[in-house]
Amino acid sequence: MENVEDKEKIEYADDNYESVKTLFKIRAPALFLGLILGFGISFVTSHFEEVLSSNIEVAFFLPFVVYIADAIGAQTQSIYASNLKLGRAKFSKYLHKELSLGIIFGLMFSLISGVVSFFWFGDKFLTLSVGLGTFGAIIFSPVLAIILTHAFQLLHKDPAATSGPIITVVQDMASVVIYGIICSLILLK
Repeated sequence: MENVEDKEKIEYADDNYESVKTLFKIRAPALFLGLILGFGISFVTSHFEEVLSSNIEVAFFLPFVVYIADAIGAQTQSIYASNLKLGRAKFSKYLHKELSLGIIFGLMFSLISGVVSFFWFGDKFLTLSVGLGTFGAIIFSPVLAIILTHAFQLLHKDPAATSGPIITVVQDMASVVIYGIICSLILLK
């Protein structure tokens, strides 16, 4: 359980009570950092030009891989941040459970994405790349969400207002890297 004194030091973004000026001050830093890191995603993606140009179908699945991993991370972040505010979150317990959920969702969605890929293109190497890339991005997502949300709580920042934008961009970048590396290893053999 979080210490009540630590909880009181955090300025939470609450639209019911805070002015637009206060809400802007709480939310803007994370969004501006996210903007800068967002440009980093384009830079990172450009490093996978070779695999993208050798097999354009790789690009068709990139939005899916990024989305599904981000959706899982956003759920984790939202639930954990909510329970942190209520003082009912234990980091180690959440980390263990969310890693387990990441593995379960990763297996499910990687199988589904692999089947879709295979029936769409009939390419076993693309199917393997999409499936493994989806799995890797998904299992990483909830762990990253828990760690970053917890870090913002420890820094006495509202984890809902600060970690959401940062987790989104970091998770998107991680998903691109994981998917890009797996596709490169399998398809550029």
